[in-house]
Formats: sequence, C-alpha cells, structure tokens
Amino acid sequence: MESNRKVQYLAAFSVSLAFLAVGACSAWPTPVLLKFHNNKTSVVISNTEISWMLGLNPIGFLIGSFTARFVIDKFGRRYTLLASMVPVVVGTVIAVSVTRGWMLMMTQFLWSFGTAILCTVQGIYFAEIADKDIRGTLSLSTRYMFNLGNLLVIGAGPFITYQTLNLCLLFIPLTFLIASFWIPETPYYYLKEDRVNEARKVLMQLRGIKDEKELDSQLALIEMNVKEDMTKSSSVKQLFSGAKYRKAIVIVSGLKITSIFTGTVTIRQYFGRILQEGRIPKEMEGTVFIVFGAVGFLTAIVASVLVDRLGRRPLLIGSYIVTGVCLAAIGIYFFLQDAVLVDNAAMSPYGYLPFIGILLVTVSSTIGFNSIVNFMPAELFPLNVKAIAMSLNGILSGVLGFAIAKSYQDIKDLCGIYTVFWIFTVFSCAGGVFCYYLVPETKGKGLAEIQEMLQSPWLELRTCDGTAKFKIGDNKDSEEERASLTEVTII
Repeated sequence: MESNRKVQYLAAFSVSLAFLAVGACSAWPTPVLLKFHNNKTSVVISNTEISWMLGLNPIGFLIGSFTARFVIDKFGRRYTLLASMVPVVVGTVIAVSVTRGWMLMMTQFLWSFGTAILCTVQGIYFAEIADKDIRGTLSLSTRYMFNLGNLLVIGAGPFITYQTLNLCLLFIPLTFLIASFWIPETPYYYLKEDRVNEARKVLMQLRGIKDEKELDSQLALIEMNVKEDMTKSSSVKQLFSGAKYRKAIVIVSGLKITSIFTGTVTIRQYFGRILQEGRIPKEMEGTVFIVFGAVGFLTAIVASVLVDRLGRRPLLIGSYIVTGVCLAAIGIYFFLQDAVLVDNAAMSPYGYLPFIGILLVTVSSTIGFNSIVNFMPAELFPLNVKAIAMSLNGILSGVLGFAIAKSYQDIKDLCGIYTVFWIFTVFSCAGGVFCYYLVPETKGKGLAEIQEMLQSPWLELRTCDGTAKFKIGDNKDSEEERASLTEVTII
C-alpha cells in the first residue's frame, strides 16, 4: 500500500532549517578571516587566537557529541533537535556583542557544540521516520541546506559588515525553532519507551496510513525489531566487545578518518587565504566566493537525488578517487610555485587553477563521502547502541578535526602547502580503496535488513576451480559460531 509521505518531507524540511543555521556558522570564518586580515572589523585578534578559535571548533564538536549520547535517549529525538539550537543562538549573541578575539573562541565552541548534537541526532531521526526508499534523500536534504547556509555567508559575507553578518546569523536558528516546534517524535523512540499508543499515532501521521490492519502490521514489525534490539546491552563496553557490531565500527571509523583527513573542511575554512597564496587575480576574489558557495549548494541537491538512485557505494568510491586526483593537482601547482620557484610571470596566467581544483574537490566530496558519511552510521548500528555509536562517532570527528585544524598551519610552515595537499591526497585515495573492499550498499534496505547483512562474513574466498569456500571474520558471538569460521564448505 502506497503511503502518504507529506509529513516525512515536511519534517525533513523543518529539520533542515537547523542545518541552514549551522552551515552559515560553519562558513563564518571564510569571509571573516579576510576581514580580520585586512583590519576591517573592530575585533582585536592575533593569528594565534585565530588558530585557537578554529581549533576549539572540533573540541566543541567532541564535547557536544559526548553530551548527545545521554540526551538523545533520555529526552527523545525531537526535543534534542530543538535543544541543539540553544548553544548556537547563545554563541551568535556573543559574536554580536564582543570586540576581543579570545571571546570569539567561546562563539566557535558553542556553535560546534550545538552542531555536534544536531548532527548526532538528525541521522537517528531520519533513519527512524523515513521510508527506506527515501531515507537517503531526506537525510541529504540537510546537506544542501547546510551548503545553502555556506553560500549565503560566503556570498554575502565579503560585501556586508562584520556586525551585519553576525546579526543575520542570529535570525536563522530562531526561524528553525519557530518552524520546527511541531515535528513529531519517532515511533522507534516511543516503542523503546513502551509508549505503544503514541508510537501508533506517530506512525499513522508519518506514513499517512488509514487502513487499521496495514497500520497494525507495520507497527508490529517495528515493535518486533525494537524489542529484539533492546534485549541486548547498550553500554560502551558492549558496543566494542560485541562481535555483531565490529563490522559497523570498522566501516564507520574508516569513513570518518578518511573523510576528515581529505581536508575538505580545513580547505573551506582557509579558502580565502589559499586563493591568495595561489595568486588568483584580485578582480576575481569577490566572484570566487559566490561561485564556491553556489556550487556547493547545487551539488548537494544533486547528491540528494543520486544517493537513493545510484546507491552509497558508487558515490563513495567515485568521490574519493576524483577528490584525490584534484588534491594531487593542487599540490603540484603549489609545488611548482613554491618549491621549484617557477617564474611569477609564467605562473600568473594559471592563478585560477587552485580555485578550479578546490571547486572540483567540493563537487566530488559533496556528491559522495562528505554527504553520505553523516547519515550512514545511523543506518549501520541497531537501536540499542545507536545513540552511543553516533555519539562516539562525533567524538572521533572532534578529535580528528582538532588534529587537522591545529596541524594544518604547522605542516604548511614546515613543509609547504603542497605537502598538506599531498597528505590529503593519500587519505582520499585510501578512502576509495577502503570503500571498495569494506563498505556495503544500504540503498533500499530496511534497518533490520541492514543488520542481517552486517552479520555476513567479512570475506569469502574460493579456490581457483570454485569448489571450496572459506568464510573469514563472521560476526558471531557464540563459541559454536566462532568455531565455524575455520571450516571449509564443499560446494
């Protein structure tokens, strides 16, 4: 029976307004760092304070991710989504009112703290409210709204005052809080809390089902899966010791490490400075910011269309490979400019090449890993450990983000900016290989189907004539099941 998905789409749009807000906050350093560099603000800030300001961003993300673990299951997905905007509003108020650089560190901390909670809960929320064949599309609606926030700040930021920019940022999260107060809780959370009647009402609202038998059938299926998941322990120890979670942990960790160390976030933060070092013509400086933001926004829309049509795996593998090639090319440009010391007159006509390279990196990463890595963890972990796993995934993101934010300038000063881009290249290529061998396809699969798929062997090897098959790394917990890992099955 075809369900009415209007409420699912409206809920996705409402939640995506929060990502418009944090996307704007995320892009804030891009025009603002240039204003600081050109002394166009009343804020007194040093390069060291700028480094720490950006470095506190991942620390706030780390702490926010840790906090989210306790809030999501205690207060529910809906209230956590709404509460995530409170630190964003407070941080923006600080940005509007201060003139000292060190106080902006608190702004960045609060913005990233709220962003971490939002990112942790939204993946769970969409996984639990969306039909399986539009789950990826709804999840990526947040990505293009995030990029729209980037576009608004990157496009308008260079042309308005620092104070006006901050006041505009204050308006967006307030709009989200007003527009999203109606959004429903998820039926999975209600069933987890044994609130069956409320789960039934929400499921009817989300699916638009009027047939009582159809509604009861779908509710019974979800309830069975929830009860099965909740009979298992939900501690951090169980997450890391339970064999059934190992494959998901490896996949999610590998995606997070490779996606962050491709450096796309750092490149966006230092975008203006990178282009200046690449000697882009001055007459192009205003235009490139608008083009950069617009391309990111439009590409995210394309990604939301493709993810449930082409699937996760092809987009992941292709995006890592293309990103790696582009990063390597940018590194070669800076190597010729800074290490080989090619004559300025010879390099000048090609000053736009770093911009083209970064633009292609933005397109490929947004279509692939930068979008998919944000919602795929919510698909891979079962309900009993989902909040813990998403929280730890955010903590890992914060740790890695802090490492790359603080090391970027040091590596650049010590070894040259081309070395930084070549390091990013290595991780991008590694991400493509990792996805090819280890990341499964989740397109069109229900959450229960994905869990069943993850219990399959890591690898199956056959002899040359195809007569014998070896199963390696099955996710089994019992001694009998573990013993079966060494057996050979004659076909």
